[in-house]
Amino acid sequence: MLIDYAPVLVLLAVVAAFASGGVIVSELLGRTRPAIAKGSAYECGTSGIGNARLRLSIHFYLVAVLFIIFDVETLLLVPWAASAKSFAEAGVGGIVFAQVAAFLFVLGLGLVYEWRKGGMTWDR
Repeated sequence: MLIDYAPVLVLLAVVAAFASGGVIVSELLGRTRPAIAKGSAYECGTSGIGNARLRLSIHFYLVAVLFIIFDVETLLLVPWAASAKSFAEAGVGGIVFAQVAAFLFVLGLGLVYEWRKGGMTWDR
C-alpha cells in the first residue's frame, strides 16, 4: 500500500531538491550589491511619508467587524437558500426555517444595537 504513494514522494523530493538547489545556486553564484535604495520601503513608486504607526479611530475597526459579521451571515444563508427545497421535501422545512429566522433575528438585533450606538455614521 505504501508503494502507491511512491510517485508522490518522488515528486515531493524532486520539488524540494529543485527549490533548495535554486536558492543555494543563487547564493553561491549571485553577486550582492547592497544599497540604501534596495533596503528602503517601496510602495507604488513613491517613498513613504510619515510614520506607519499612526493611531486610527476605533470606528474603522467597528466597521470591519460589522462587515465580517454580515459577510458570515451571507455565507451561511446562501447554502441554506440553495437547499431549502430539499429541506421541505424531507419534512423538516419548518424547523430549519425557524432556526434561520432565529439566526436572522439575533443578527438584526445586533444591527439595530450598532445603529443606535452610532456605528453606522461616517462623519465621526
